Amino acid sequence: MAEALTERLAHIVGAGHVSTDPDVLAARSVDHTGRYRGRACALVRPGTGDQVAAVLRACRDAGAYVTVQGGRTSLVAGTVPEHDDVLLSTERLTTIGDVDTVERRISVGAGVTLAAVQKTAAAAGLVFGVDLAARDSATVGGMASTNAGGLRTVRYGNMGEQVLGLDIALPDGSVVHRHSQVRRDNTGYDLTSLFVGAEGTLGVITALDLRLYPVPTHRATAVCGFADLDALVETGRRFRDLDGIAALELIDARAGRLAAEHLGVPVPVAGSWLLLIELAGDTDQTERLADALTDAQVCDEPAVGVDIGAQQRLWNVRESLAEVVGLFGPPLKFDVSLPLSAIGGFAESAGKLVAAHAPDAIPVLFGHIGEGNLHLNVLRCALDTEPALYAAMMALIADCGGNVSSEHGVGTRKRDYVAMSRTPADIAAMRAVKAALDPRGYLNPAVLFAQ
Repeated sequence: MAEALTERLAHIVGAGHVSTDPDVLAARSVDHTGRYRGRACALVRPGTGDQVAAVLRACRDAGAYVTVQGGRTSLVAGTVPEHDDVLLSTERLTTIGDVDTVERRISVGAGVTLAAVQKTAAAAGLVFGVDLAARDSATVGGMASTNAGGLRTVRYGNMGEQVLGLDIALPDGSVVHRHSQVRRDNTGYDLTSLFVGAEGTLGVITALDLRLYPVPTHRATAVCGFADLDALVETGRRFRDLDGIAALELIDARAGRLAAEHLGVPVPVAGSWLLLIELAGDTDQTERLADALTDAQVCDEPAVGVDIGAQQRLWNVRESLAEVVGLFGPPLKFDVSLPLSAIGGFAESAGKLVAAHAPDAIPVLFGHIGEGNLHLNVLRCALDTEPALYAAMMALIADCGGNVSSEHGVGTRKRDYVAMSRTPADIAAMRAVKAALDPRGYLNPAVLFAQ
């Protein structure tokens, strides 16, 4: 990178927040799974939204590419640079405003972690609607950029439904402050929705206004075992429309056995497939949970938790999966959205594909069954088997009527498969928006669009 740009960036953010150290850049140029690596020429860490805008202007004027990084928990290589990029980290944008308990909202910097938002909301007697296993490192700016979902989506919706306002630094170095204190604002284009889910290709989110919710006073949690995946899906279909549903999670019993063997997390019920259900409300939910399970084709007595300790033990079965999938090295990950009617067929066909391409691998399926948003993780999958298996799995997802990207985004890993889920007219329209806001194409250039 030209020395002049390095000096310019240091002038903007301070010399201590710019690095060209090869070891630092190498550590920052690998994705969360460890499977994908890129190359960068510098790391810059702005401390304010205005500094972000100034960094973008400097990089644009110097002809440098920029890759934006938050908590770097992307599972689709969304933060991996490909063009000797400048890495723009939002990690110093950590301002947390006071909780507005009347309007139930909070303003935070894009670099604030999910866990910090949750802690601040809880201290005010409220709850934030999105929860992820990576809560301690995932940043809310990155979560908004990918429109992340998570464990509570069936109740509160995706990240986009939590975002009330944004500050965005645009590729030309200008700043948009899109905020409103009213509950209904239908003035002009919905720019907030445009930038949520854009994966940093249209601008850099620097701050957010987030929606908060009252804390339910009663919860009831259960883990049920099923011999048949279709029976589990049918039970999930009934529960997802039930008033008070708070979580609805599919767990592959193979993952449960690995958690028990390697992590000491006991699986409380028998079955090839497990369903974690949680109801929440202002009254005792135990009887409602039992009534709703009356006709479920379970193969064992459900394990039910009504107190916090018992509920946490049941949740440990689901939460342990984040560690389980890394037991044999970096897994090959597929984040997909499927019609509920296609899930059983997909699971069977996906297992056959894995066996054909990687006989020693272990496929593990889990996810948010209420939305049909599933995570297929292939453990013990050698790097040399990945290209053929990945392409075949993408084709299977499309054949099942699914979407090649759900809550993790497209990133760089899935950009060649966008046409499986979007028509040429859709893609052309997206490219037109990109060209209008970033005509040079220097911001997150590896993400979303195939070159």
